[in-house]
Amino acid sequence: MTKIYPGKPYPLGATWDGNGVNFALYSENATRVELCFFDSDPDSKEPEVRINLTERIHQIWHCYLPEARPGQYYGYRVYGPYEPQNGYRFNGNKLLIDPYAKAISGTINWHDSLFAYKIGDPALDLSFSELDSSPYMPKSVIVDSAFDWGDDKPPRTPYHQSVIYETHVKGFTQLHPDIPEDIRGTYAAIGHPACIEHLTNLGITAVELLPVHHFVADRHLVEKGLTNYWGYNTVGFFAPDIRYAGNVDKGQQVQEFKQMVKNLHAAGIEVILDVVYNHTGEGNHMGPTLSLKGIDNSAYYRLVDNDNRYYMDYTGTGNTLNAMLPNVLRYIMDSLRYWITEMHVDGFRFDLAATLARELHEVNRLSGFFDIIYQDPIISQVKLIAEPWDVGEGGYQVGNFPPGWGEWNGRFRDCIRDYWIGADSMLGEFGQRFTGSPDLYQEEFRKPTASINFITAHDGFTLNDLVSYNEKHNEANGEGNNDGESHNSSWNCGVEGPTDDPEIIKLRNRQKRNLLATLFLSQGVPMLVAGDEFGRTQQGNNNAYCQDNEISWLNWNNADEQLLSFTSKLITLRKNHPIFRRRRWFKGKPVKGKGPGDIAWFLPEGTEMEDHHWDHDFARSLGIYLNGLGLHASDQQGVPIKDDNFYIMFNAHYEPISYTLPGFLSAKDWQIVLDTSNDEIEEQNLHTGNSIIVEGRSVMVLCNKIIYG
Repeated sequence: MTKIYPGKPYPLGATWDGNGVNFALYSENATRVELCFFDSDPDSKEPEVRINLTERIHQIWHCYLPEARPGQYYGYRVYGPYEPQNGYRFNGNKLLIDPYAKAISGTINWHDSLFAYKIGDPALDLSFSELDSSPYMPKSVIVDSAFDWGDDKPPRTPYHQSVIYETHVKGFTQLHPDIPEDIRGTYAAIGHPACIEHLTNLGITAVELLPVHHFVADRHLVEKGLTNYWGYNTVGFFAPDIRYAGNVDKGQQVQEFKQMVKNLHAAGIEVILDVVYNHTGEGNHMGPTLSLKGIDNSAYYRLVDNDNRYYMDYTGTGNTLNAMLPNVLRYIMDSLRYWITEMHVDGFRFDLAATLARELHEVNRLSGFFDIIYQDPIISQVKLIAEPWDVGEGGYQVGNFPPGWGEWNGRFRDCIRDYWIGADSMLGEFGQRFTGSPDLYQEEFRKPTASINFITAHDGFTLNDLVSYNEKHNEANGEGNNDGESHNSSWNCGVEGPTDDPEIIKLRNRQKRNLLATLFLSQGVPMLVAGDEFGRTQQGNNNAYCQDNEISWLNWNNADEQLLSFTSKLITLRKNHPIFRRRRWFKGKPVKGKGPGDIAWFLPEGTEMEDHHWDHDFARSLGIYLNGLGLHASDQQGVPIKDDNFYIMFNAHYEPISYTLPGFLSAKDWQIVLDTSNDEIEEQNLHTGNSIIVEGRSVMVLCNKIIYG
């Protein structure tokens, strides 16, 4: 690198323009910055080449190197005061990852040199380490962004037509028998025809991938033979993690990720990324120095007001990014825009999103984070989904995010689980959750689609384990079974874990169908966790964050084909009938000559429910009438949307109940289109007159098909 030009302060990162590379790094308090280059051969004995950056504009250090090329490995060394008590942790002995690196060469090789202080020193992090960390650090990689997208277009599936599938790149594909072994566990595997066929046959419109930003596997896990499997420990917000790439040569993981997106888009499937902008993998004051901590600790992290040695921890991971600072907001927004414009992703699910909305210490829906999202013409147009809580005081914010956001509805999960295990006083809340949670979203002029409904997620029991275990069984995590949530609203149906008892197996299968039916018949956006459609188990582990093995991987050879068929037909039922995926709230007002309105609620004996019925502790069962002519909506061409009429009977009681059809329904012709007490959905005519038996702990759906003309 014999030629060094001033370059520009923007864009940040390493940008190849076809002739050379511009480098730019934000550090407010640094006194010197070195740009370091390395041979791409990890076994090379060639020494690193260091270039002292002398240009600095608006706290951004920059240069332009006409001789630099894509595939070059690089990093930074940043100098300044080492005063942890004042928030400064500069140490030029530590090689640092470029926060804007588009690719990272490998994973960390844990060594004491990765810490800015001397491991074992009585002064702890106030001591200073002179060990060089570069031999143990992965390197940033210059990337050529060119890619043939062809006619790729985002599917832009409306929320009300969306079915989200939460999955893990490796876990979904590692054991898939129809995927070539050499690409299993990779981005290429997700884009393989076998995976796409499964998703399209199931009816999925969007995959929500657990974190794919380059992340750190914690030292204490690695030393125990475990890893950070879920990936909620980011250290590179622009770089697709190399662990999920089949071709790891000189940043080729970027091209592989793009091809995955292109393949999914061609099948009409959106790509949503689970992103972790609330913290990084550098941990607390005793954590390693890998990137931001050494670039400018106090300019990126939230520090304790009266002692800048320590970090505010709203995330339970040791640190919190300071989204109140303009440079941090820019960092987050630049990352989001990059993944949309360059990588073509369709949306984001924000981990612990309440943390990003904290102004000072309180969660504030008018925070700068939301302001910038609103005004951004690119980010505001994709799907934005919040995990609306964090671990700090006042962090549970379900229902409190502003319009334009979807929210993981934890209250839906808790209510539906409690309802099907027979908890008291659930009918009132069940009605709210079934209709899209209007108590949470309607007054804010949001739609039912603000509610992302789920029964299970990556964090917690699988659907199979939810009906098979009363207690968590996390012994494999090495924490004495003290990790993971203890209150799961689960029920093992009589025996803990696997059983050969046919009656218990039958009951568990019915409970799985009940939970799935409630999920897909409720208003809102359903999210299904990978493998729940065919009975995946984690052997009772409800916190498999560190299990990169058969505990977490989908076992395709042990799939419950009957449950898979049921789930597929259930999603098809939802897709074929807009009454289950309304864009507007139920009005509930009578429609002249057409019955009691959009929706009506009935007791099993066929009389309409009154207010006091919702509060009966013993109440477990109800009937719901959905009026197909009450959609009050039009398609894009202005044609009124109509649907069939439906009568849904929920029986969470353990005994069969005779349901009497309300008088205005009894003269209609009905068909049974779903019965969770049977193994499959089979349409059949109703020959029982005005009443029908609904088995204990089951759901039955009747359809009155309307002939339009």
